[in-house]
Amino acid sequence: MAGRDPAAWENAGVTARRIAYQGEPGSNSHMVCKRHYPDWRSVPCASFEDVFATVENGEAELAMIPIDNSIAGRVADIHHFLPTSDLHIIGEHFLRIQFNLMAPPGATLDTIKAVHSHVHALGQCRRIIREHNLVPVIAGDTAGAAREVAEANDPTQAAIAPPLAAEIYGLRILARDVEDEEHNTTRFVVLSPDFVQAPRGEGPVVTSFVFNVRNLPAALYKALGGFATNGINMTKLESYMVGGHFAATQFLAEVDGHPEDPGLKNALEELAFFTTDVKILGVYPADAFRAD
Repeated sequence: MAGRDPAAWENAGVTARRIAYQGEPGSNSHMVCKRHYPDWRSVPCASFEDVFATVENGEAELAMIPIDNSIAGRVADIHHFLPTSDLHIIGEHFLRIQFNLMAPPGATLDTIKAVHSHVHALGQCRRIIREHNLVPVIAGDTAGAAREVAEANDPTQAAIAPPLAAEIYGLRILARDVEDEEHNTTRFVVLSPDFVQAPRGEGPVVTSFVFNVRNLPAALYKALGGFATNGINMTKLESYMVGGHFAATQFLAEVDGHPEDPGLKNALEELAFFTTDVKILGVYPADAFRAD
């Protein structure tokens, strides 16, 4: 394989602290780990389930998980793992997604015929695929696609992946920033087995929680009424079914504020009257990106 050994990247600067992520070295999740936890060892995992298990088993201290994308929407699997896991959200980070078109050394825009990447990345880079009449090939992971293209060493094959993947796997970047939308941004959350609550009064705070509404008329309307009357800004409200039951709906919500703030405290107390299984997932500092 051309380029550096990916294991060398994972073992560089090894410390006692480890942060797990889903994907292969060079993925967006890997990039955000390196950016915000540069002195930690990044631990790649094959699936989100493996990421959660790695932290819960003590093989890593933290996890970095994508939860929303400005184009693709929510990362569905995460909403099923969070409520039932023993992990807590302790932070958030936003990453502006930048995809590059890359291929083995010697390849050019004229030689490539097919492009490999994750299905979402292919969907977010339709323009360059169409302009060069490339055949899209779905891969399980953007960085994994780059690795496979490097291993094949075929000048007709290219990958769409983050810039770090080209550096790791020794690929040549044929075109930079090939994503169709400039606002393509992914929000990541940091998970910990310890409930570390952000202090009150030291900057903007986000509170994330899940709840089930009672199977009663207007239950959701009544449950959310307390947030409106107490002036609480709700930035997220998403629903999904639990256990395959159409009558059992769980909601993931996020609000601006700290649970010890009088308004949010009152709203959460009112929420409890019309819901079951309210669970605080995290109380953490709001990323500066929100202010922009």
